[in-house]
Amino acid sequence: MQDLPKAIGLYDPRFEHDSCGVSFVVDIYGRASHEIVATGLGALCSMEHRGATGAETQTGDGAGILLQIPHKFFDAVTDFALPSIGSYGVGLAFLPRDEELATKAKAQVELIVAQQKLRTLGWR
Repeated sequence: MQDLPKAIGLYDPRFEHDSCGVSFVVDIYGRASHEIVATGLGALCSMEHRGATGAETQTGDGAGILLQIPHKFFDAVTDFALPSIGSYGVGLAFLPRDEELATKAKAQVELIVAQQKLRTLGWR
């Protein structure tokens, strides 16, 4: 590891190690754009080894991309008030189709959220 660059900014060579399938596509100024998303998807699809490729043929390998929260979209499609941009998070839950089981699953998610000293704003 002698050929690595010196620590600067967020980079520290002490944390270098082999990993599979990691790609970063960003705008260093934090500007959101469809071009960034398209480039990120292109990078994702170009990786031959993403850590679990082919490990589970029925459900996929779990690879995906991380996006900024689309605040304007969520504000338009939710029936509850949202805090200001950057002061909330979102999650994705695959719920049972059975309404009673889905209600129980939501209650469990909300319990875990509360245990983390957070609050659930709503469901969509």
